[in-house]
Amino acid sequence: MVLSLAAHAAGVLGPAALLARHASLAPQLASNAFGGPLVLQSDETPGRIDGDVYAVLEHPFARVSTALADPAQWCEILILHLNTKYCRRVELQGATHVQLRVGRKEPQAIAAASLLDFAWRAPQLRPDYLSVRMEAPEGPYDTGQYRLQAEAVPLDGGRTFLHLGYGLSYGGASRFAMQLYLGMVGRDKVGFTRVARGAGEAFVDGLRGVVERNTMRYYLAIDAYLDSLALPPGQQLEKRLQAWFDATERYPRQLHEVEREAYLRMKRDEVRRQAETR
Repeated sequence: MVLSLAAHAAGVLGPAALLARHASLAPQLASNAFGGPLVLQSDETPGRIDGDVYAVLEHPFARVSTALADPAQWCEILILHLNTKYCRRVELQGATHVQLRVGRKEPQAIAAASLLDFAWRAPQLRPDYLSVRMEAPEGPYDTGQYRLQAEAVPLDGGRTFLHLGYGLSYGGASRFAMQLYLGMVGRDKVGFTRVARGAGEAFVDGLRGVVERNTMRYYLAIDAYLDSLALPPGQQLEKRLQAWFDATERYPRQLHEVEREAYLRMKRDEVRRQAETR
């Protein structure tokens, strides 16, 4: 269904290289199985997997850069992800952190979810370029060295070219946990990239599939959040929740997990809890 490019993790490109990447990806942005100007890439090396999304956003650069340069607004974005149970911006020893609690695809107590403590790097913010980066040294199940980054440049017509990167390192415990997961509830879970397998092709699976799915979910959360900002504040939350779920349902093979009402009910409660406990 969905074809992606094999590529090395991009890291932060910078404004000139990001514009060059937009030009080089023009054919894939214009024609792909995603149904819009979007390219997903992933790369797996021993002990590490990275995913990158390149997309043209129908939002002006000023709106994108204002939202993504603010760690508090990142929490409004990240809470849309099915597995994010809680997010808050905190100051620790003079440094900004974005602390996530990630867990099950169902209601869960904050304390029962795993902590991802992202150190927030001061963003590069210019009239023609934005770059933000968060890094977490440790995660659940022997994972670590998480990176979550975004960079953007303005395009003609009030649009923005976005590069979103997400990746992690993993060890033996991660591989064992994934084997258990794939042998049970996750046995049908795949990513978006097609790779050679036997005499044909198949979607990637395992941890690479996990990273591709999460990279896509984070991108869809950014887009849903930006879309909601055009509405009055009292209508924004419901708009972004509905939009994120609808966007994931366009890729049911990869991203369908729960039914709409279960997602909406859970997220309304989690957003309320997040607001009350800051």
